[in-house]
Amino acid sequence: MTTQKTALAVLVPLILSYGLHLLLTQQLTVLGAFRKEKQTPVDNPNDLVVISGTVNCEDLHYHAPSNSIFTACDDVAATRRAWFPPLAVLIDPVAGSTARGSLQVIDTKTMKSRRLELVGFDGPFVTHGIDVISAPKSESGDEAVYILAVNHVPHIDYVKAKASGLDVPSGTQRADPRIETFYHVLGTDSASHVRTTKHPLIKTPNDIFAIDSRSFIVTNDHFYEDGLMRTVEDIIRQSTWSSTIHVRIPETADERVDAPCDATVVLSGLHNNNGLGHGPAPDQILIGSAASGAVRIGRLPKGAETSIQITETLQFESSIDNPSYFSDPYANATFDASGIVNAGLTRAVDLAEAVPDPEAQIAVMVWYSRPVLSDNSSSDAEGGAYETRLLFEDDGQRISTASSAVLVAIDPKLEQGRRKAWLYVSGFQSRNAIAVKVDL
Repeated sequence: MTTQKTALAVLVPLILSYGLHLLLTQQLTVLGAFRKEKQTPVDNPNDLVVISGTVNCEDLHYHAPSNSIFTACDDVAATRRAWFPPLAVLIDPVAGSTARGSLQVIDTKTMKSRRLELVGFDGPFVTHGIDVISAPKSESGDEAVYILAVNHVPHIDYVKAKASGLDVPSGTQRADPRIETFYHVLGTDSASHVRTTKHPLIKTPNDIFAIDSRSFIVTNDHFYEDGLMRTVEDIIRQSTWSSTIHVRIPETADERVDAPCDATVVLSGLHNNNGLGHGPAPDQILIGSAASGAVRIGRLPKGAETSIQITETLQFESSIDNPSYFSDPYANATFDASGIVNAGLTRAVDLAEAVPDPEAQIAVMVWYSRPVLSDNSSSDAEGGAYETRLLFEDDGQRISTASSAVLVAIDPKLEQGRRKAWLYVSGFQSRNAIAVKVDL
């Protein structure tokens, strides 16, 4: 017995130490502590396009029926350094209260972006994650979409306290986040505001997964707004305090006003729940854990189920943000390029220092994961394996920060039969979005 106790006294600390070492090593890899910045060469200058007017566009969503990309932009670079709760920037709520971000549509043929006029909505609008879903065809026959967007409005009490120049009372609520819903007829230059949705469970919203215009999933990426414990949430993978919420708006709810809504927690226990994306199946959801560099593939609740069921986890070597699913329109029996695209930071470890610097060039990495199919596997490789490769990286000169990336396939006939696509990349602190031609 004494020998066993002695052995355990030696082995247990060794095992714990080894486990801690593995966890620490993995997290340092994800944060890029020892990684050097690199730049993927683009030999043909026509293969990289800068999309002007797209400042601080956090999230990109490709809408295949209209062959266009929707995004939400901050427009004024300085706003991110004054008020942006997702980066724990809570310095100037007055600036946040006057922010007028935009919804934009990028034409994938011209690679130009147009800003939509927001009808029936006059801000403030501090943009972040969005989702876009096709709307039922109207009686007039118009093709339209609903755009759901996170809006990080500063709380009015915090704005008043700061504007007065006096000390802010202890306990003053600083952020008052909500979700905005807009209706946009494709091809037009406007989007009409439908409603604003708020709920106590929507505390630190990051991204949205729209089920329909009255039902959506939203992630709370942190439990703490700022301070030491928020830093702990970023660094320590075991701080699994973020949550994912399902919000439902009753059919009887009035439009444009803060109508009552139902909200429930459908997923918890993950680290830094962040960006959301649609999977290949209608009930599949992609959930990014940014600071962990992980993407979970899950299924929405069915019937009496009350939580999202995680079926697969993909681990990446860098931080990641908003996952997107690329459905290959030119797939055939011999080659299907469908897969998951993730954008992240080369050195997330430097982010806190870089955010206040208007001249910062924050390096990026974009990953592309395809399912490895076997004779017995399904097309979405649920429960199967994925092969992941680095699709593009930049040292911050061409694109600074990457929080979202989407692929738009190029007709092989235009590329001498080769399989290529345009990769669109944008970030929460990027001066512009870019499009770069890549091999699939």
